[in-house]
Amino acid sequence: MNNNDVFKKLRVALQLRDDQIVEILELVDFRISKAELGAFFRNPDHPNYMDCGDQVLRNFLNGLIIHLRGTKEDPKNAQDVIAQNKATLNLQKGNAKPSTPTNKVSSSTKKPAPKKNHKAKKVEPIVEKVRFNNGKNKKQ
Repeated sequence: MNNNDVFKKLRVALQLRDDQIVEILELVDFRISKAELGAFFRNPDHPNYMDCGDQVLRNFLNGLIIHLRGTKEDPKNAQDVIAQNKATLNLQKGNAKPSTPTNKVSSSTKKPAPKKNHKAKKVEPIVEKVRFNNGKNKKQ
């Protein structure tokens, strides 16, 4: 397992986007572009694939510690940070649940959808039936 695999697995496990990874790396004064990050996450057969060096992974891990735990002056709870990342990810996808409960209409007031009578159409064969004699002449 190389550095690229470790980086990919951390990205998926923590549900981090490229811009969040750039911010994490900037916490330790390491500047990298989104294009360079994309090269780390590509398939090894791709022409723009780039090996992730030890320095990049080391700085990402140090930045991740600061991102999740905070500093000594401003400590954070790592679970809260991860939950916040998930919430922002869900908001962007549109899967966020409303924070206020909505008034649900009871099932007794809803009318069931009318049933449609779908009659099965007779399926016509695409290929006509063919009789094979296999070279034998049969008397009829």
